[in-house]
Amino acid sequence: MKRIFTLLFMFTAVLFLAACGASEEKSGSADSTSDKDKVPTSAKTEKVIIGIDDKFAPMGFRDEKNEIVGFDIDYARAAAEHMGVEAEFQPINWNTKEVELISGRIDLIWNGYTITDERKEKVLFTKPYLENAQVVLTLKDSSIKALSDLAGVEVGLQAKSSALDALNANPIHKEVKAITEFADNVLALTDLKTGRVKAVVIDLVVAEYYMAQEKDTFKLLEESLSPEQYGVGVKPGNEALLEKLQAALDQMNEDGTAAEISEKWFGENKVLK
Repeated sequence: MKRIFTLLFMFTAVLFLAACGASEEKSGSADSTSDKDKVPTSAKTEKVIIGIDDKFAPMGFRDEKNEIVGFDIDYARAAAEHMGVEAEFQPINWNTKEVELISGRIDLIWNGYTITDERKEKVLFTKPYLENAQVVLTLKDSSIKALSDLAGVEVGLQAKSSALDALNANPIHKEVKAITEFADNVLALTDLKTGRVKAVVIDLVVAEYYMAQEKDTFKLLEESLSPEQYGVGVKPGNEALLEKLQAALDQMNEDGTAAEISEKWFGENKVLK
């Protein structure tokens, strides 16, 4: 009886050890497969989320296929490539662009973003990369020929844009009949064409784009309201990203990438060095 008990104990022990070995082998195999399939952290591409106004041609807008295109889109993609990161474009409400940036929902504001002293208090800026100006666009047959003719006239512009600052900085703003703010330039120009406003204060690069698209519709006043420059807005405290981005933009000037993109959209190299 004692011998039978001993043999039974030894048989149970052998089964237990065999089961443990199989379990360890299976576990080791699973771990090996997991390590093999796992992508190293260093190989993962960092993503930079870029806030844009997708109705701001030719800087950033949707084409006939509803794809986001434009000078700033190509420029940002090239910069991201130079930085070794992936660019993701996020259309935002331009009225709340700084809130989007500071909250961390986007990493950059990059779409015809004018550098102003007021904005410098809220965000970090790259060096200016493009010259611009705020100008007045009217219908081709309009009797408005000079800034002084805006007296008694209803003027439209994009809300929370530098267009409002430019108009308010000019004495004529006290004489206009009313200032109507729109969510974007497309809506402002639509109301201009229907006669609900008689003039639109708008970025020069945007005005030139729409004048080229609709040659017999608009005219541009010779007097501009104010010169300005575009820059890229970076979240305060993220100096590391700002430095990396500026280095990429500088490199793009040196290797000809910036000039190539500018010539594609403007027919000449307008990028500042």
